[in-house]
Amino acid sequence: MTRILGIDPGSQRTGVGIIDVDAAGKVTHVFHAPLVLVTAGEFPARLRRLLDGLTALIIEHRPDEVAIEKVFMARNPDSALKLGQARGAAIGAVVLRDLPVSEYAATEVKLAVVGRGSAEKAQIQHMVGLMLGLSGKLQADAADALAVAITHAHVSATAKRLGVGVQQAWGRKG
Repeated sequence: MTRILGIDPGSQRTGVGIIDVDAAGKVTHVFHAPLVLVTAGEFPARLRRLLDGLTALIIEHRPDEVAIEKVFMARNPDSALKLGQARGAAIGAVVLRDLPVSEYAATEVKLAVVGRGSAEKAQIQHMVGLMLGLSGKLQADAADALAVAITHAHVSATAKRLGVGVQQAWGRKG
């Protein structure tokens, strides 16, 4: 059994989702939630809340691997910088625990989960719910984090079957 922590980084809310994957590739839901950062106050305090929240999740759920969404766009330069800093803080929190990190673009996640790289958020929420047997509407950031974890589970299984590294198993990475 492999436990995967998926992270959808954000400067106001960071989605986190944890799944277990068995040897046959069956995924099982463990946990999901948005880490609400915006109520922490100034930006440095948000980053602290992100670090503390991820550290607590890692200690409690003990993931084996981490998958995080790459960030390519933002509304403006300031938002892009804050998003990049939040992503860096998230990566820092997991590498300090010696966890391997794999990164996936949003289009890769959408393609893996929905079958279309231009899928809408509602489609991702729906498919993640179906794949994990969850009822009710999922919070968008947490659904995205679960989708990143599911993507990593699929890519890892493909890599294992092909006898290649995770970076080579998806597209033209590495």
